[in-house]
Amino acid sequence: MAVTVPKQSGVQTRKEAWAFRLFVSPWLLGFVLFTLGPMIASFVIAMMRWNMVAAPVFVGLENYQLAFSDPLFWKSLKVTLIYSFASVPMGLVLGLFVAVLMNQKIPAMNVFRTIYYLPAVVSGVAVAILWQLMFNSQWGVINTLLRSVFDVKGPKWLLDESWVLPAFIVMSLWGIGGGMVIYLAGLQSVPTDLYEAAELDGAGPFKRFLYVTLAWISPVIFFNLIMGIIGSFQSFTNSYIMTSGGPNNASLFYLLYLYQNAWQYFKMGYASALAWIAFVIIMALTVVVIRSSPAWVYYESGRGR
Repeated sequence: MAVTVPKQSGVQTRKEAWAFRLFVSPWLLGFVLFTLGPMIASFVIAMMRWNMVAAPVFVGLENYQLAFSDPLFWKSLKVTLIYSFASVPMGLVLGLFVAVLMNQKIPAMNVFRTIYYLPAVVSGVAVAILWQLMFNSQWGVINTLLRSVFDVKGPKWLLDESWVLPAFIVMSLWGIGGGMVIYLAGLQSVPTDLYEAAELDGAGPFKRFLYVTLAWISPVIFFNLIMGIIGSFQSFTNSYIMTSGGPNNASLFYLLYLYQNAWQYFKMGYASALAWIAFVIIMALTVVVIRSSPAWVYYESGRGR
């Protein structure tokens, strides 16, 4: 027997429409004022020469041409790309490894999960100061352990051009707790009957992890990869607090160079152009990852590989 759905009156429909507009208006207002509006302003300023004192002068694409002929632009981009391509995969792997450990059924597991997650919510400035003390070449915790345990003299870390970027890469692993929580949610959503079916087919622990666990949580890996790429290009606080881009610009991250041009050299037009170049680079990397996803991301609905 067919079920008849009562039609809503025109008055009720209009009331629901106005209620929807009312509830969504704070988000729309915030988006226009704090995201869309600044983006449009930045796009316009990128075509100006403006030091925030004199009147802006329209220069067209001159700021973009200046960027591609600026050695420090390429240096900062190189530093950021190296950091991104090193820290993001390491964070993905280590975050997944810790999530697998935190998914075990042992007493007081909630305590361990909290401990691993806490660093992800600590203030960036506090973390930078903490790691700056740990990386101290004379009395820092890391070099002290290297001397006492392995009888090895540690590097100068933040004072050495060759070691400052590896130090920031190691430091990036401090915040794997955020990704760990997302992985943990994905791991706990894997149906147990898939493991049982794989075990009946003779699959060992490694194959069950490879063909069941990884396949099922591949959308979670995909999400963490996208967020990791975006986050790595937004690295700023650590280099600003700990090294100010030194030594010899070896830790001059892209966002730090953008900040210097905007608020130290007062080249707002050039800084806005750098921001839009970063936007294009991040979008390009994101598109590459999205285009590759059908080959390795599995969806229960059948999309993906």
